Amino acid sequence: MKEHVKKLAILRQLSDGRFHSGEDLGVSLNVSRSAISKHISALQEWGLVIYKIKGKGYSLSEPLELLSPDKVGYEKLPIPILLGVTDSTNQYLLDEMKTLKSGQSCFAEYQTSGRGRRGRTWVSPFGSNIYFSLYWKLESGLAGAMGLSLAIGIAVVNALESLGCQDLKLKWPNDIYWNGKKLAGVLIELSAQSGGAAHVVIGVGINVDLDDRFNAEIDQPWTDLKEVLNKENQRNKLANTLLKSMHQTMEEFQISGLRPFIERWKTLDNFMDKTITLQTGSNGVTGICKGIDEQGAILVEINGEILSFIGGEISIKKE
Repeated sequence: MKEHVKKLAILRQLSDGRFHSGEDLGVSLNVSRSAISKHISALQEWGLVIYKIKGKGYSLSEPLELLSPDKVGYEKLPIPILLGVTDSTNQYLLDEMKTLKSGQSCFAEYQTSGRGRRGRTWVSPFGSNIYFSLYWKLESGLAGAMGLSLAIGIAVVNALESLGCQDLKLKWPNDIYWNGKKLAGVLIELSAQSGGAAHVVIGVGINVDLDDRFNAEIDQPWTDLKEVLNKENQRNKLANTLLKSMHQTMEEFQISGLRPFIERWKTLDNFMDKTITLQTGSNGVTGICKGIDEQGAILVEINGEILSFIGGEISIKKE
């Protein structure tokens, strides 16, 4: 973080969307104009569009809503850790797990190595989206975590709906879609010893204001909150709402498991009664999606027989 202090200080000044001279920026940070120029070049590598006009200075292409500690927190959870730059929010909590209390969370403005399911990269330009992770200790152990990813998908939908989103759908096991395009995703990583508690890190990525420049880096149709709601400045409000929804979901899940969420999942299932293809490694099966069972496995009707499938390597694709 220390190496990024100056860059983050520059962004706080540029976040208003106005022009700031290199000289003024240099004075405020006690560095030279040439140093400011180098920092600006580095910031552009974070996915930011920064204009430079002679005689006026530097300006972001549009104002930037930075996450604010007093707007993000939720009184029933430990104060969230707000990171300017990190490799990934999940990895940050995994590295710090021994010192964390259950319910500790973190948000980042920028991830250098954001990751999704099955080793995919999660595109993470600075200040554009929500990059969030939550640590939770499940005393019931690994068995108690069965189906958690599905419940978390519902928690994300609940948070988005409270902001006004409509017609959201879930793609098994935990992607959130709007109008056939991906809006958000979940990555859960956990560890546990036999007979012991499960230590769970839940990562959530939500597209808030993502630029078309990143189309080449994303291998599927996507959308963002700005398109869904036609509103700007939603990051702090969404972060706070997401924390509340996650806390409520985890409290219910650790008591009752997946059971209370199953009917809600069925109403959100994007592929219910549709022909789908499930890929497990190099193998695939085709059938009719019939929802999920009480363990969170996907149910597929194949030649008149309903079979269940579950596992981290399973993906789902509509034919």
